[in-house]
Amino acid sequence: MIDRIVRRRFGQNYLIDKSVIFQIVEKINPSKEDNFIEIGPGRGAITKNIQKNSKNLTLIEINKDNVDYLRAVLGNKVKIFEEDVLKVNLGFINNDDRVIGNLPYNIASQIILRFLESNRKIFDMHFMVQKEMAEVITSSPGNKNWNKFAVKVAFFFDTEILMDISPDAFDIKPKVNSSLVRFKPKDTKPFEKKKLFKIIDLSFQSKRKTIFNNLKKFDVNWEKLKLDRNLRAEQLSLEDFLEIYKNA
Repeated sequence: MIDRIVRRRFGQNYLIDKSVIFQIVEKINPSKEDNFIEIGPGRGAITKNIQKNSKNLTLIEINKDNVDYLRAVLGNKVKIFEEDVLKVNLGFINNDDRVIGNLPYNIASQIILRFLESNRKIFDMHFMVQKEMAEVITSSPGNKNWNKFAVKVAFFFDTEILMDISPDAFDIKPKVNSSLVRFKPKDTKPFEKKKLFKIIDLSFQSKRKTIFNNLKKFDVNWEKLKLDRNLRAEQLSLEDFLEIYKNA
């Protein structure tokens, strides 16, 4: 009972369906030369399979019971950070590291945003998230799911849904379907993230308003900017947001 209470607090649902676990590992396609970072390994359903096929494995796990279990099962070769992934220092990420995880639904977006600026080091990421969020992450301009979170992710990663996962695949069944999403880093041009993200946030501040009205706080040179100021944020492409950024 205590374990269930702790797991609910941390948003932890453990994969138990062996067929689904096999498919996920197959999609990730680990090799002996890969270095992996896993977020929220739980009881190691994916971890044990990755360890067989990787050079190095680093885990970030907040639940002490899980940490003790994983250390007993996996041995000393696996490095474990017993910390909150939203607080852990990500300075340990090396070039071409691969990141995987079954993310708690309530903080999935925050976790993904934390890893955006590491995109130049990361080789790829594979995250299990709520299906509804997966559809946002993989959306495009003009799509109803194209929101400020989707735009921010799209500046750093190309994304695709690899498979959907039924609630029946977990021991504690979530009330929603899940999806496995692949993130492949983009070779992004340098920009001031704080300024660009502020523009994105303000652009989506009121869905009924045009970008011109939403961005009144910014001194945008609309005359120089060859963009219809009557468009709404969900109609803008990444290039459009960059043009606004350059002229603000």
